Amino acid sequence: MTRISTHGCRLNAYDSEVMGKLAGQAGLDDAIVVNTCAVTARAVRKAVQDIRQLRRQNPEARLIVTGCAAQTEPARFAKMPEVNAVIGNAEKMRAETWRGLAGGSGGTQVSDIMAETAAPAPQIDGLGTRARAYVQVQNGCDHRCTFCIIPYGRGNSRSVPVRTVIDQIARLVDRGFNEVVLTGVDMTSWGADLSETPRLGDLVQAILKSVPDLPRLRISSIDSIEVDPALLEAIATQPRLMPHLHLSLQSGDDMILKRMKRRHLRDDAIAFCEQARTLRPDITFGADLIAGFPTETEAMFENSQKLIADCGLTWLHVFPYSQRPGTPAARMPQVDRAAIKDRAARLRAAGDSAVTGYLASLAGTEQAVLMESATKGRTAHFAEVSLAAPQIRGAIVRTRITGQDGVTLLGEAA
Repeated sequence: MTRISTHGCRLNAYDSEVMGKLAGQAGLDDAIVVNTCAVTARAVRKAVQDIRQLRRQNPEARLIVTGCAAQTEPARFAKMPEVNAVIGNAEKMRAETWRGLAGGSGGTQVSDIMAETAAPAPQIDGLGTRARAYVQVQNGCDHRCTFCIIPYGRGNSRSVPVRTVIDQIARLVDRGFNEVVLTGVDMTSWGADLSETPRLGDLVQAILKSVPDLPRLRISSIDSIEVDPALLEAIATQPRLMPHLHLSLQSGDDMILKRMKRRHLRDDAIAFCEQARTLRPDITFGADLIAGFPTETEAMFENSQKLIADCGLTWLHVFPYSQRPGTPAARMPQVDRAAIKDRAARLRAAGDSAVTGYLASLAGTEQAVLMESATKGRTAHFAEVSLAAPQIRGAIVRTRITGQDGVTLLGEAA
């Protein structure tokens, strides 16, 4: 049986489920696959550490490395004595790759990811023991933010056709999943490479219409400046579309946003949050924010900190800026590492305060909670809930909120 160690994002988790299925079908036994992330230099270092530890613990197993870091730095992993094979992000989704590995092939199999023109769409039955299912609808990115290495790991934007997505979701609903999350690298670019160039909102509305038995549909990270009218309409009118959006904001300072080569300014982010909240008053927002981007002054950082309140952000993913060789930002004047660490800590503290305030506002309410384990689940707004009595994993449970501990809601089945 093949064991997979997954690093990084939800898209990687989806890819790992596909690889597990392909490896099983190929008959690959006694192998370990490390599915790496390249989003930061720290993520790559963690992958290297994981590989070394896995080899020490499993001296006889075949060790295969793939993922974004393997795609962008194949030679680095190929040189590691612990590694038997390195395969690229395109190769890892192909059945013939796994048949070859089962037959004893090794070495480095990494092709030009920019030559890929279609997003793979294999059928899966879920994601391991997860309560919600993730469905990849898009891969790659056509934008070139100055800090980001991911397009070189994932390639240009490619979309999975509507019918394929709907068929996959219908299959998952038939298997009992009550929530599906749409995933991709640059979700709001979905459809641009398809005939008739549909938009993400068209996909969302088609899913909800075609799969009426799906209780909950969720969207992973989006670029707010590219949200289309059909998606705004879905936010306003479709209760099965979860009232939680994770926004790729990165900074709250206009000069830093320009130097990042982002496509929005501070006021654009604020305006979008205000518009979405008008359409769906209970909506909550998460956001990615980078602390200490090159040339960021204290005043520029404070603009990012103020954005948390100005946009009404609740769930933050804070990234200390990580210098990635080969990106334009790596050649810009760098911020002192101690200052980066301090700013990241201050952003996280502000985020923790926003979460505590939001959780306190839910005391005494009833929430529909998707159970992720016997006693833990999440609301439609993605707040974590701890229930007093065990429930069925994957069920949606009406829950009365009795309190909170600053991080998690406390509740009882209603």
